[in-house]
Amino acid sequence: MMRLALVLGCLALPLQGAAAPGAEDTANRAARALDQAAVALRDAGSSSERVAALTRSVRAYEEGLALVRDALRETAAREAHIEGRLAAERAQLGQLLGALQAMGAAPEAALLLHPAGPEDTARAGMLLHAVTPAIADRVASLRADLDRIEHLRTVREAARADLVAGLRGAQDARASLGAAMASRRPVSQGELALEARLKELGRSSETLAAFAAGLPKNVASRGAPDFAGLRGDLALPVAGDLQSAFNTRDAAGIARPGWVLATAPDALVTAPATSTIRYRGPLLDYGNVMILEPGSGYLMVLAGLGSVYGAPGDTVPAGAPLGLMPGGGTNGGSGQSAEETLYVEVRQGNAPVDPAEWFAPAQE
Repeated sequence: MMRLALVLGCLALPLQGAAAPGAEDTANRAARALDQAAVALRDAGSSSERVAALTRSVRAYEEGLALVRDALRETAAREAHIEGRLAAERAQLGQLLGALQAMGAAPEAALLLHPAGPEDTARAGMLLHAVTPAIADRVASLRADLDRIEHLRTVREAARADLVAGLRGAQDARASLGAAMASRRPVSQGELALEARLKELGRSSETLAAFAAGLPKNVASRGAPDFAGLRGDLALPVAGDLQSAFNTRDAAGIARPGWVLATAPDALVTAPATSTIRYRGPLLDYGNVMILEPGSGYLMVLAGLGSVYGAPGDTVPAGAPLGLMPGGGTNGGSGQSAEETLYVEVRQGNAPVDPAEWFAPAQE
């Protein structure tokens, strides 16, 4: 468990620090930091100065990426909300059109013999004719909103990809330079790809500046969507029973800072909230692990999956499939499938918190 905590601590590092007055201010500050790192890297006269400049650029990249992840989660939440409204409006419009078609196809004599009388039948037809265009207009408006959000998501995904590429370049250059310094070997500007690093810093600075210009004004830089507001209302990520509560010691005397849920084999695991996938795949001896970022400053760990979906950096809406529990085994000679267990941990900053504060009550 200590090794998992170290891994999670590394993931949480970019999330720390005081919140800025607004996302626009934070994005502009990160853009300025990238510009300053580029100047420092260009003027660096020694390897240690170059390492310091690259470190500054990495921090600026991480701050910018945290903002873009916030924006993508907000976009995904808005998209899911509008899609839900659009489905409801379409269903209502379909019912109205079906009623109008049925009335139009009915024999005139049958309408006159309607139990409510011909006058009420005429009123109903006039009401349907009046309401249907309004519903159709709302559907068209929602569809247009959804198209704009999809375009916004595409732009923000492109910004994320650009910043990720720049961050990797800066990290690789810093690692290479650090290794060369450790072996007391000189590094040339060509080997460091200094010109490429400077171009990446300039391009990323422009990306963040454009991102800041496209943000709504006076929006908090953290917590969009407001994950803290979901406290106590999250659905469990899998159908199952609470086998071990927060910090409960098992038979070996080990206390785990999370929940252990007993599930059926092959059970579907879903996202409890709109989240960014920070890691997916095997991790140490915990099997397949999914680490989610549901909000800035928060991480959610799901360990023990048989298979996992998605890729790091993906934004997934609440309820999206994340993977399946292991399956196929049987419990001794009984022929019954052996139950599986999913470990669930919620972290705020660098510290685990009781999942009972976040999830709706689970049966123990």
